[in-house]
Amino acid sequence: MTIRNASIKDLEAVAAVERMCFPAAEAAPKEELEERLKYYPDHFQLAFDGDKLVAFVDGFVTDESDLTDEMYENADMHNENGSWQMIFGVNTIPEYRNCGIAAMLINRVIDDAREQGRKGVVLTCKEKLLHYYAKFGFVNEGVTDKSVHGGVKWYQMRLTFSK
Repeated sequence: MTIRNASIKDLEAVAAVERMCFPAAEAAPKEELEERLKYYPDHFQLAFDGDKLVAFVDGFVTDESDLTDEMYENADMHNENGSWQMIFGVNTIPEYRNCGIAAMLINRVIDDAREQGRKGVVLTCKEKLLHYYAKFGFVNEGVTDKSVHGGVKWYQMRLTFSK
């Protein structure tokens, strides 16, 4: 398994994985993914099995402390000097799930954010995944009213680094 940051050259593969991992109402359109890759490719962690992209985690950095729907659509809100690393998506194609790949990528995002001096990492997830993210130290802050992306009830979770 190879893990690396993304580049715009990865757009087609990233878009294909996104479509495999999320229902149409929740999946980022190719155009949004392209903007994300232009603004913050260093905040995309990609996992490859040989030449095949099998998983990725992405999200930008901001001084905003809560994840909002606007962030998904506006990659230009990325602030490389921001305090919080957001996670917008944890994507693993079906045949590679339950193998620890997502955990490797999440840990890489956490380690990078810590090394970059961020306050922590924020994500939203569905109720069924609360226990999964808790294993990494994320704390459930409850249902968020700042994200109704895809018409789903999202829970905000936060991992705050100690000084």
